[in-house]
Amino acid sequence: MYQILVVDDERIERNGIKMLLRHMQLPCEIAEAANGRDALEYLKEHTSDVLLTDVKMPFMDGIQLIEECKKDDRNEDMKCVIFSGCSEFDYARKAVRLGVSDYILKPVDPSEFKETITRVIQELEAERAEKNMKKKSMQQMREHALYQIVNGVNVAEVLEKSSGVLTRSDVDCFCRILMLEADDDFFGKNGVDLQERILAKKLKEICDSEVFLYLNLTPQQSIILLKDRSIDLIAFANDLLDQIKQEYDKSCTASISSEISCAEQIACAMEELEELMENKFYHPNVRLFYSGMESSDCEIIKIDDDTLMKQMKQDIRMKDVQSLRDHFERFSQKYRSQTAFSQMYIKFLFANLLKDIYDEIPGEGEKQLNTKIDQLYRSFDFVQVTDLVSDSINRLEKAFSGRAQTGHREVEAVKRYIAAHYGEEMSVERLSELVYMAPSYLSSVFKKETGQNLNRFIKSVRMEKAKEFLEQTMMKIVDISTACGYPNVSYFCSSFREYYGISPQKFRESGDEMIEEK
Repeated sequence: MYQILVVDDERIERNGIKMLLRHMQLPCEIAEAANGRDALEYLKEHTSDVLLTDVKMPFMDGIQLIEECKKDDRNEDMKCVIFSGCSEFDYARKAVRLGVSDYILKPVDPSEFKETITRVIQELEAERAEKNMKKKSMQQMREHALYQIVNGVNVAEVLEKSSGVLTRSDVDCFCRILMLEADDDFFGKNGVDLQERILAKKLKEICDSEVFLYLNLTPQQSIILLKDRSIDLIAFANDLLDQIKQEYDKSCTASISSEISCAEQIACAMEELEELMENKFYHPNVRLFYSGMESSDCEIIKIDDDTLMKQMKQDIRMKDVQSLRDHFERFSQKYRSQTAFSQMYIKFLFANLLKDIYDEIPGEGEKQLNTKIDQLYRSFDFVQVTDLVSDSINRLEKAFSGRAQTGHREVEAVKRYIAAHYGEEMSVERLSELVYMAPSYLSSVFKKETGQNLNRFIKSVRMEKAKEFLEQTMMKIVDISTACGYPNVSYFCSSFREYYGISPQKFRESGDEMIEEK
């Protein structure tokens, strides 16, 4: 939609110009003023894309009006067209000096008018397209630089290479980071809509200025970097998760970092966020994690026995002793704080757990298990019961220590599968099924073994393969996108640019010298 201002001291002339504009059926809104002074007052409160003005008018003529408009930066891109019955050279010369788009003589010829306005609108469209392209390019460069900082690249080095699109003040202003995570490609499909429609609106309700920066890390994970310390981030995160559920029917998990004071702390905050996210495996019913949260926040008491027992059975099967200890601690906390249960019921539950543990300890027969269960039923207090089970978990850990390379073998199997199937639909859930591990546990083991997030490893493999295809083949970019596991070519191009700092097409044209390796 274009805003056009018609200025003429004769009403009949203004109406004639407006009629010609309406006949052109342009996507525009038309305002009018009777002289230069009124027009200038209007432009103090409104913006206009095109100014159509007569020259000779009372109070302020058209040339003076244009001169005054040029003093205001808001009118920098406004196109000016003069129409007048005067053909004096002096007026034409002043009009040229002021950068007027055209000078139309009265009486206005409809064909000439239409030709002039069409050309002016085309110029506006071209300028808007160029501005949008530059803005998009700048945004992509900023996001690429921030992506590097988030991934631990030296901040000073990133800023130096950013060619001024990102400054120290741009990155030192963030105080907290909110991470969002989904179990599928939710952010790859909905990230832009989430940013523009949900986030911007919700944060505008809290504060007046733009106080956040949204960044998609992977199709499953995104972060929001916030500048305003006054925001109640826990309440905001819960509201945001509720709205995502309502708008997209998607349940996400969030984590909140501790406060940061400079860009150099962003990478550490990211590590903290990922560690907090690992709690999803231990607390699957909790959707928000943050440092220092109360144990009651995890609603231990509300978790039923069957759920906890299944989790501990799975921990034993997956040989995840740390997770077993964590779930056992939650199991113990539940009954330590509840006095309504009978001793016999509690001992029965713990005896079943002992049986599951000893089933996995080689060389420990039924006799040893019966001895432990006998000791358990003879226990006088709850502490003795939990100590017995804790001791058995320690014995289980020693039994597993002889198979210490299991995690390594499974991680290598996952890496081989990714290398062979990078072009297929892939998720942590699918990979975990291949190696008989829980998704969160696989993510944790993979991170410990390689020092790298599993989703980011998948992305790095796909990006390297895409780079090879661009260098070594003449495949179309849309085919490379599909071959590398990206059915949406737009998302592939965006991911490639974010990862390497250059579009696939430009990389193919310029080669390795333009790329920023990860």
